[in-house]
Amino acid sequence: MEYRDINIGKLSEFEENEMRSVTIDKHSFLLIRSEGKVYAIDGLCTHYGAPLEEGILCRENVICPWHHSYFNIKTGKAIEPPAFNSLNRYDVILNGEDIILRLPENVENGRTPEMATYEAQKDSRTFVILGAGASAYMAAQTLREDGFKGRILMLTYENHTPYDRPNLSKEYLMGSAPDEWMPLRTDDFFSSYGIEIIKQMKVTEADAEKKQIRFENGNTLSFDKMLIATGGTPKRLEIPGSKLQNIFYLRTFDDADRIIESTVKARRVVIIGSSFIAMEAAFSLRKRKLSVAVISPDKVPFEKAFGSEIGGLFFDLHKKNGVEFRMETSVESFEGNKRVEAVVLSNGEKIETDIVVVGIGVKPATDFIKGISLEKDGSIKVDQFFRAAEDVFASGDIVSFPDWRSGEVLRIEHWRTAQQQGKNAAHNMLGNVTPDNFVPFFWTHQLGLELRYVGHAKQWDEIIIKGDVKSKDFIAYYIKDNQVYAAAGNNRDKEIAAIEELMRREKMPSADELRNGSPEDLLRLIQQ
Repeated sequence: MEYRDINIGKLSEFEENEMRSVTIDKHSFLLIRSEGKVYAIDGLCTHYGAPLEEGILCRENVICPWHHSYFNIKTGKAIEPPAFNSLNRYDVILNGEDIILRLPENVENGRTPEMATYEAQKDSRTFVILGAGASAYMAAQTLREDGFKGRILMLTYENHTPYDRPNLSKEYLMGSAPDEWMPLRTDDFFSSYGIEIIKQMKVTEADAEKKQIRFENGNTLSFDKMLIATGGTPKRLEIPGSKLQNIFYLRTFDDADRIIESTVKARRVVIIGSSFIAMEAAFSLRKRKLSVAVISPDKVPFEKAFGSEIGGLFFDLHKKNGVEFRMETSVESFEGNKRVEAVVLSNGEKIETDIVVVGIGVKPATDFIKGISLEKDGSIKVDQFFRAAEDVFASGDIVSFPDWRSGEVLRIEHWRTAQQQGKNAAHNMLGNVTPDNFVPFFWTHQLGLELRYVGHAKQWDEIIIKGDVKSKDFIAYYIKDNQVYAAAGNNRDKEIAAIEELMRREKMPSADELRNGSPEDLLRLIQQ
């Protein structure tokens, strides 16, 4: 292979812990000075292409500013999702004071990580993964990254390979994300690494004790180990008129396609609920020029997650965008002749509509699981290694797991958390004992807000806000017993990334320290 050397500057002009983006022939490179050495990797995150220069450096890793993928600066390896691909690493030569970047003739952003493939003669075991969502896919990739050469079989009732589910209520629903953006991997990828995906296969029973799966057609399958990552199913409204046409629940690719198809001849839509999916759908359908009304028992959207002030910001922005609200009320019935034509509220008000989208939460898809006692909410209780029973693991929306920070038992329904759990579960399926020391993180994109939320707070004693919520420039800290359990922020990407790493290290400042400090202090702490 032929290389070319490019002088990119002087070492004396490059400060310790500095990250600098360099563009050469339209390709972005990130150079990092750490411990007196200079490293070079691709400059854009392999998830959504965020400029990594705008992230933060923490020891040997750089954290993406948008969605918190971690990459090792020495190897380029993707350490934390949502990135699946690693970054390319490039040689840096110090010639006196000159920094020389050595490049191959052809460069591309990112690379598939090193992975094993299926070799039955070397490993005869069968690992079954129930589901094909974020957690299931991350587990399959991790098994191959960890060197597993046995059979990996993913089972899904859908007619799709793993896809970008969060996009369904965002860009895809609004019409700005084409179909080809949605798959997480190509069909060739799965075949190359021996990851079998059986689509449109309904499992009627998965028996943890017998290590056997039974399908709707009566066939059975035995396994050596199983990961249950079936996610959730939408909670449904069982009220008069609920069987009328054009009442939709948004969970799958096909659900989104049906909603999009129905909007062609529609003018009005009613959204029931003020969940993240509901409000993202409200924003996306306004982009399609539909009249949108939201009905919810809450005072403002997201009050239980973020508090009334930040919830009020979302409320005001959606109202300015033309969304009508009927808050602190519920739906009594639907009316219509075959298709829904109106929604009747508990106060007697009737709202005419062409479409209804229901977003009132999900429940664990676990009713077919045998040999494991389910929790009251239908979830599967796991230990810190995501083990539910001998040789049976579970991850994602369906699990109740012990939080290593607080000791509380949590169930979290977030895309990245599901990926983190799938990754950890896969390590443990192979005996690479890895406790769940991850920090939850999620994001939502609506009306110019790019809200990031790190940690998890079921409840709090107070919220400390730094910055100004109305101007969309703030961090909110959720405090219980003088400890920060979660933080939400907008226009504070670096600080939110620093908070995740400080929580991971158990070095997060106390509430008292935060009151007297500034968010910028977090960036200094991360370098200690």
